[in-house]
Amino acid sequence: MASQEEVIEALSGVIDPEMKLSVTDLGLIYSVKVDDSHVEIDMTLTSPGCPVAPELMAAVHRSALDAKGIESAHVNLTFSPPWDPKLHASEDAKFEMGIFD
Repeated sequence: MASQEEVIEALSGVIDPEMKLSVTDLGLIYSVKVDDSHVEIDMTLTSPGCPVAPELMAAVHRSALDAKGIESAHVNLTFSPPWDPKLHASEDAKFEMGIFD
């Protein structure tokens, strides 16, 4: 059985094509729940009208399946809470985006 950390590590390779940062560093992955060989992922987008939404969700799905022990994955799209880089992004991503608190 894969751990939550292993799935998150697999997802870290998914790069948002507009922001050029990983979905994990951007904080777009809200939750990862592993149940045996299945994983449920709640994710958001940088904006509700994101033009690459289908491709990004598909990349997250494929990457989750790359995690050892994962046989099925479901990606749920949510906008609650709305993504805010000041709250959700990693310190490295904030630096790359020019957000200095």
